[in-house]
Amino acid sequence: VQLQASGGGLVQTGGSLRLSCVASGRTFSSLAMGWFRQAPGKEREFVAAISWSGGTTYYADSVKGRFTISRDNDKNTVYLQMSSLKPEDTAVYYCAADPIPPFGRWPSPRISDEYDYWGQGTQVTVSS
Repeated sequence: VQLQASGGGLVQTGGSLRLSCVASGRTFSSLAMGWFRQAPGKEREFVAAISWSGGTTYYADSVKGRFTISRDNDKNTVYLQMSSLKPEDTAVYYCAADPIPPFGRWPSPRISDEYDYWGQGTQVTVSS
């Protein structure tokens, strides 16, 4: 599975960005998807995740109410709509894929070790 993330950039506090991640190499609907981020000097942290159908989503408390994860299985793409951005959201954002069969159990969507495939990352910088 190859993942290509895009959409990062420089934005002011309170602004918005939409990240995209296109997957190839496997039937997209057999992949649960997640977004993680890593700021300089910090460990990678969970941001959001979405089930194969899009019917179940998970968010970190720090982004709940500001970020929205969605997916379009016809376009093999997962999105992360980010609003009300804060300087502490500055990080490299990574999309990740976890091969979970449709209707299968997804034990740990918030844990990075759960995911088998990772994209290259896209930089998001929020200026104060």
